[in-house]
Amino acid sequence: RFMGIPGESLKGVYSANEYLTRVNLMKAYKEGSKTPIKKSKNVAVVGGGNVAMDAARSAKRLGAENVYIVYRRGMEELPARKEEVEHAEEEGIIFKLLTNPVRVLGDENGCVTGMECVEMELGEPDDSGRRRPVEKKGSNFVLDVDTMIMSIGTSPNPLIRSTTPGLETNRHGCIVTNGDDGLTSREGVYAGGDAVTGAATVILAMGAGKHAAKAIDEYIKSK
Repeated sequence: RFMGIPGESLKGVYSANEYLTRVNLMKAYKEGSKTPIKKSKNVAVVGGGNVAMDAARSAKRLGAENVYIVYRRGMEELPARKEEVEHAEEEGIIFKLLTNPVRVLGDENGCVTGMECVEMELGEPDDSGRRRPVEKKGSNFVLDVDTMIMSIGTSPNPLIRSTTPGLETNRHGCIVTNGDDGLTSREGVYAGGDAVTGAATVILAMGAGKHAAKAIDEYIKSK
C-alpha cells in the first residue's frame, strides 16, 4: 500500500516488499546487478511494523548514514515487536514519531530529494482502540532524504475484484467469504489466505486452502 501523496512516483520511492525482495533475494546491492538498488545516504521508512524495522535495518547495513522510522503515532503504539524496536535502536535507526508525510520532493531528474512532513498529536481512540493521530496545523517541515520506503501494510491485488463480477469485497479490498469454507458471494467461487484476511501467515493460508478444497469437493458432488 502507498499513501497517495504527491511525489510517490519519484525515483527512490520503494515499497518495503520490493526493497527487501531486491536486497535479499535478487542481491541488488552487488556491483553489476541486473536490478541495482539505489545507493542511499538518508533513508525514511514510513510505517512502524516489523517489516518497517527490517527495511530500516537493511538500509543501514547497506551504508546509509541516516535511517529514519517515520510513524504517525507514538512509541507506545508502534505495532512492531518490542525486540524488533530495540534491535533497530541498537543499530542506530532514528525514530521520528508523531510524524506523517504529506509530500515527496524531487529534483529536475525525478529523483527524491526530501519528504515534507507534519507533526501529529494523539486524540481520542479510533475503531482499533488506539488513539487517533491528529495533524498539528502549521507544523510542516522537510526531512532531508534521498530514499523513501513505504511500509504501511498490504492489500490484495485489485485485479481480482475488478475483473470478477459479483465478488463482494470489504473496505480494505479483501474478498468477503462465508466462514471457514471460503465461499464467496459468487456461486462456485471460493477464496482464502491473504486475499481474504489481509496479510497473515503462510500456514493460515494453507489451512484456508484445505478448508476450501473440502467445500469445493462437496459443492461439485452436490451438482
